[in-house]
Amino acid sequence: QVKFVESGGSLVQAGGSLRLSCVAYGDRRDTSAIAWFRQAPGKKREGLGCFNSVDGSTYYTGSLKGRFIVSGDSGKNTWHLQMNDLKLEDTAFYFCAAPSSISAQDRCLAGQILLTEYMGWGQGTQVTVSS
Repeated sequence: QVKFVESGGSLVQAGGSLRLSCVAYGDRRDTSAIAWFRQAPGKKREGLGCFNSVDGSTYYTGSLKGRFIVSGDSGKNTWHLQMNDLKLEDTAFYFCAAPSSISAQDRCLAGQILLTEYMGWGQGTQVTVSS
């Protein structure tokens, strides 16, 4: 099964930018689509966006579109989350994961990211935004 390792998180001032990376290990046949998530202290993990490794199409949650950009290079087993104009409320642990089925993949790209349908969870990378 696939396993992801996230990196790139750090302390950044509000208004700044960060580029997170996600690398896949193990069975990488399951990386046709990748989704990014975050979990802020005391809050539930939420889906941020989905990237189709086959055709490059993307989906974002409505509030993040324009500030966050997902991209990837499946040939290098690496995906990225570019975060711009960071806000205090973006402070969280950030994760990537893969849909566990074709139907989950279809839902991801149609704008429905259901947490229980994802696999390959890593430790995440911490992003802290300061004022």
